[in-house]
Amino acid sequence: MRRLRVYIDTSVVGGCLDEEFQESSKALLDRARHGELTLLVSSLLLDELLEAPPAVQQVLLDLPETSIQMVELDEEADRLAREYLEADVLPETSLDDARHVAIASVNDADVVVSWNFRHIVQYRRIVGFNAANLRTGYRTIEIRSPREMVEP
Repeated sequence: MRRLRVYIDTSVVGGCLDEEFQESSKALLDRARHGELTLLVSSLLLDELLEAPPAVQQVLLDLPETSIQMVELDEEADRLAREYLEADVLPETSLDDARHVAIASVNDADVVVSWNFRHIVQYRRIVGFNAANLRTGYRTIEIRSPREMVEP
């Protein structure tokens, strides 16, 4: 059986060290550590982590390589992200948030997981991302918080 392909953004990694979010964030990464799912980690996430404290950067380094698949912010994903902006799914100032969803969509993730309730995990935005995906030939994508991914 194919493992669930879960794209995580920077908020999930940082959430491992935030009292409010750490329980669910760590539980999600533990599922990857135990081979229950594959984490899609993007070059964009890695770039964003360069500005994070060393303890946050260490979260990804502590995961086994077998639980991670690296994915890139390429021209195709950037084009889809800009489609989200043109469709007013997100404002121009949220290009990197659009890029996270686009990278996941282009790389056939099953779900995007984020704590970003303003720009990613929000009903109106999810509908917009999926409408743009269908219009441009991509499949719809689930978008959830870590809590939704680990609670029974």
